[in-house]
Amino acid sequence: MGYQRAVGEYLREWRQRRRMSQLELSLEAEVSSRHLSFVETGRAQPSRDMLLHLSETLAIPLRERNAILLAGGFAPVYGERALDDPALAAARAAVDVVLKASEPFPALAIDRLWNIVASNAGAAALLADVDPALLEKPNALRIALHPDGVSPRIENYGEWRAHLLARLRQQIVSSADPELEALLEELSAYKAPPGATRNAIGAHAAPAIVVPLRLRHGDRTLTFMSTMTVFGTPVDVTLSELAIETFFPADSETANALRGLAAQAR
Repeated sequence: MGYQRAVGEYLREWRQRRRMSQLELSLEAEVSSRHLSFVETGRAQPSRDMLLHLSETLAIPLRERNAILLAGGFAPVYGERALDDPALAAARAAVDVVLKASEPFPALAIDRLWNIVASNAGAAALLADVDPALLEKPNALRIALHPDGVSPRIENYGEWRAHLLARLRQQIVSSADPELEALLEELSAYKAPPGATRNAIGAHAAPAIVVPLRLRHGDRTLTFMSTMTVFGTPVDVTLSELAIETFFPADSETANALRGLAAQAR
């Protein structure tokens, strides 16, 4: 987002995105609806604390809270440092601990655009046979769905594709990030691998509790379920947008296969 619009327009846009009326927001934020109306129409100039309070109530991402502060004439509050910045050394160490502890199971640290910023040794099982060009600036979603990425090895491609795109759409609704919208458009245009469908057609004998990833690896099929880990109370933009996705084995055969692959790699 740019900073040209009035601060009230930003707040109104986020309120509408959260599907809240002025009355609902005023009750939730414990602010008079009259004052909130004046803020949105520009008849009242909100204080820095008021902008932060409304942003917290609306669960606005930290990156966009900085934009709102700038639009209101205030300096940004939340820093945005590179993950290798000395100030984030403790956080980076925590990421490395989680990645290492997940082995031999694959785990990836990703930023808000799904770029892979770190991974563990177990991730090799996911990235086998991926075109080296996709690994130069690795993006987890591109690698998963690109015809030259992992997609030819995904046995439940349609189901997994639908799952990933649904997650991305939810993220767009939450963040209103135009770069994510562009990524969604790009991914949606990828062709399905030969013999696969882009439709979400499950092939389970019984309903699954989560959408699994069924991935061919050599002469075997590895079946994963994934979890996401995020920092609980970040006050830095980079940390607020960082997540660790871990792929746990969904059956004993996959767990044993991953342990065997890890032993071979030693």
